[in-house]
Amino acid sequence: MTRRVLVFDSGFGGFSVVREIVAQVLGVEIVYIADDAAFPFGDWEEEALRTHIVDLLGDFIARHRPDAVVIACNTASTLVLADLRVRHAIPFVGTVPAIKMAAERTKTGLFSVLATPVTVRRDYTFDLIAEFAPAAKVTLVGASHLAALAEDRLSGRPVDMARLKAEIAPCFAEREGARTDIVVLACTHYPFLADLMAEVAPWPVTFLNPAGAIARQVGVVLGASEDKGAVEPAARPIAEIVFTSGRQAPADITGIVDRAFAMSTR
Repeated sequence: MTRRVLVFDSGFGGFSVVREIVAQVLGVEIVYIADDAAFPFGDWEEEALRTHIVDLLGDFIARHRPDAVVIACNTASTLVLADLRVRHAIPFVGTVPAIKMAAERTKTGLFSVLATPVTVRRDYTFDLIAEFAPAAKVTLVGASHLAALAEDRLSGRPVDMARLKAEIAPCFAEREGARTDIVVLACTHYPFLADLMAEVAPWPVTFLNPAGAIARQVGVVLGASEDKGAVEPAARPIAEIVFTSGRQAPADITGIVDRAFAMSTR
């Protein structure tokens, strides 16, 4: 039995999650929705973005009848998951900052959350810190340009390394002889830059990518842990890629997907 999963993001960042879903969950058929007409989400006013995404996904859910929907975007997840779960009787898997995971793994008690400006302003993010990392020293960094840099890299364009270095510099803090040891990648675009971030970082840190945990949750909501032995891999795991701007898939879409899969391993 093949299960259809809608994966939604503003651009190609969600492929960092798709890669893990394909690797971990048998029998899934992915319909990827790239909301390029609205990219970047971080520039939107929150209520307008909430309305836009809820209405848009309602149309795609009616059209594709998925077995589950993955919101492969931290900014969108913190805004719309509650509304979507009320409106639709299907599982939704969100992407939220991996603050609990970072709090469990930090050795120094200092970690940073690298996200879009919208995500670092959300009460949801502060609530996660209060619940799971009350004793940690957490630096919240809102990056305005990293998602665009990731899109450049996935499309085969050069990355502006000076801008990349400037965007991540606030993540690195020193307090009472201790240093930041984990940077939470709280945007699905950011794993595609993790190796380059390591090159320009002032000292080594763990760049925490939660994509594997998201994929495991997809397996749980689909019941994959119960029927894995009876399910064959889908013939075409990525069945369709849709751009909300109406444009056709770029000629290099196969290359983009291949690069995304190769770069999502960190």
